[in-house]
Amino acid sequence: MSFNNGVVPGIVENVSKAVVGKKDTVEKLLVALFAGGHVLIEDVPGVGKTTLVHAVARSTGCSFKRIQFTPDLLPSDITGVTVYNMKQGEFEFKEGPITSNIVLADEINRGSPKTQSSLLEAMQERQITVDGNTYKLPEPFMVLATQNPIEYEGTFPLPEAQIDRFTIRISMGYPAYAEEKNILNKYKSGGVLDKIEPVIGVPDIMKIRGIVEEVQMDDSILDYIVRIAQATRDHKDVYLGCSPRGTLALFNNSRALAFIRGREYVLPDDVKELIFCTLAHRIILKSEARIQGKDQNSVLSEILRNIKVPVANSNG
Repeated sequence: MSFNNGVVPGIVENVSKAVVGKKDTVEKLLVALFAGGHVLIEDVPGVGKTTLVHAVARSTGCSFKRIQFTPDLLPSDITGVTVYNMKQGEFEFKEGPITSNIVLADEINRGSPKTQSSLLEAMQERQITVDGNTYKLPEPFMVLATQNPIEYEGTFPLPEAQIDRFTIRISMGYPAYAEEKNILNKYKSGGVLDKIEPVIGVPDIMKIRGIVEEVQMDDSILDYIVRIAQATRDHKDVYLGCSPRGTLALFNNSRALAFIRGREYVLPDDVKELIFCTLAHRIILKSEARIQGKDQNSVLSEILRNIKVPVANSNG
C-alpha cells in the first residue's frame, strides 16, 4: 500500500500501556475510525471502557472531549448555545463538547431520550444545528459511547435510530488472571494514561481513510454482504432486520479491516470477522424467539451457515 500501515501495531501497542489484553477490541475501534464510523462499548462498570477511549484518543493525536451523561443533561450541554455578547452587541455561538475529533459519550444510556437524540445529526451528517444555524464538525469525527447493560437501574434504552448509527458494538469483558495481575503492575506507579504519546496524527488518519476507500472488493463479496443483510430481514425469528446503513457499515468496515491486515483487497474472512459486531445490534428479534433463548448472534450464526462463502479474486 502507498501508506505504511505498520502504524496499526504501533497504536495497539501504545494503547496496551493502559489497557491490557484487549488487542481485538482496539483493532475494532481502529476499524471504525478508519471507516469513518462510531463505536458503542457495552459492558458492566469498571472494566476499562473509559480508559480505552482515552488511550485511543491520545494514541491518534485527536482532540478529545468527554460528556458524562446523566438524567439532567440537556441537548445544549452537548451541542453548545447561542449567547448575546453585550460588548460586541451581537449573538455568538459557544460551542459544546461535541465539536471535537473524538467524543466520549460516557454512560450514554443514563441520559434522557431527548438528550440522546441530540447526537443523531452529528453522528450521521457530521454537523450540528443550533438556533437555525448549521455548524460543521471537525474531521475526523467519531463518537465512542459507553453504556452499562440496560437492566441496570437509571438507564434508558437507546432508540433504534441512534443505535443503528453506531458502526460497531463491542464488549470488553473481564480480564483473565494474568491480565488482571498485569493491570496491577502497570498501575503501581500511577499516571498510566499520561505516558501515552501520539503514534499518528489527524493528517495520517485522513490519509488512511483515503486509502481504505481504494481497497478493492470483488463483486462476489459484495453479493455475499448483501445476501447476509437480506437474510436478516427474511429470518423467521427476526422482527426488524439489518438496515441498508448496516449493509454499508459492513462494507466499509471490511475494507478498513483489510487495510489493517495489510491487504489492498477484502477477503470473505474479513466480512465474517465483522458480521457480529457490525450487525447484531441492528437486529430486533421477535418476542417468541427471545422466550426460546435465542439472541442476535445465534441468528447470525445460522445465517452464515446457510449462505455459501464466495471464493474471491484477490485482485478485487
